[in-house]
Amino acid sequence: MTSRVAILSPLFVLGSFVLAYSPVWKQLFSFWSASDDYSHGFFIVPIIIYIIWQKKDRLAVLPQKTSFTGLFLMLTSLVVYVLAYYAEIKTLASLSLVTTCMGCVLYLYGPIMFKEVSFPLFFLLFMIPIPGQIYSAITIPLQLIVSKTSVAVLGASGIPVLRDGNVIHLPEHTFEVVQACSGLRSLVTLLTLCTVIAYFTLRSNLLRGLLIVCAVPAAVLVNIIRVTLMIAVYYYWDYELTEGTVHTTFGVFIFILSLLIIYAIRGGLQRWDR
Repeated sequence: MTSRVAILSPLFVLGSFVLAYSPVWKQLFSFWSASDDYSHGFFIVPIIIYIIWQKKDRLAVLPQKTSFTGLFLMLTSLVVYVLAYYAEIKTLASLSLVTTCMGCVLYLYGPIMFKEVSFPLFFLLFMIPIPGQIYSAITIPLQLIVSKTSVAVLGASGIPVLRDGNVIHLPEHTFEVVQACSGLRSLVTLLTLCTVIAYFTLRSNLLRGLLIVCAVPAAVLVNIIRVTLMIAVYYYWDYELTEGTVHTTFGVFIFILSLLIIYAIRGGLQRWDR
């Protein structure tokens, strides 16, 4: 009887959790389907399940102790969820999903178990879209950084260019460094991949954090390369890389380049990790 309760109780809590947050899950699924920037959201929960499954033997022997701190966190998160739901604050409702999940684990299993599964719990944050206001506030400075650096590189190579904000002028053509070229779109996905790579391939938390931080300059660097190459190719060969299938293929190549940079950095960090 006791073993049956031990099995059914977590399933009941999980079922209640999924049912209560079904509007949030539906909203997230719709966003992931519509946005290329967050299509990785579909893989977050399967990755978390895999990580926890790998730890199943260790988790089975950890002591379990009810924590009322977790109960407080869970109840507070549920109140925030109800308020956010009726106020239609989507980001806050999504964040409450994560904190409610954390509170459940902390309440049912205690701080030792919570610490052991803290990474997969915090990894849930990667499935939540960045609010539009924050996205715009970050995008504009990144656009200017990419524009300025690209113009500096092109000017040094002898190509006559003139920059006006995020617009780059050639003698007979104009390029605009749009949001997609700012680096933020690839940065979101890169941060997610860097976190997974760091967790599975490095042991030091300091080095893991360093690799994750490196996703930021890597994303900006590859987009500088992207803009510079597009303008240089057009100037020398009058070939447009900003439209159609060629543009998509070029974007894939640039993303692969960013992954190669991350793997090179990880290779260097692994030497310190040993």
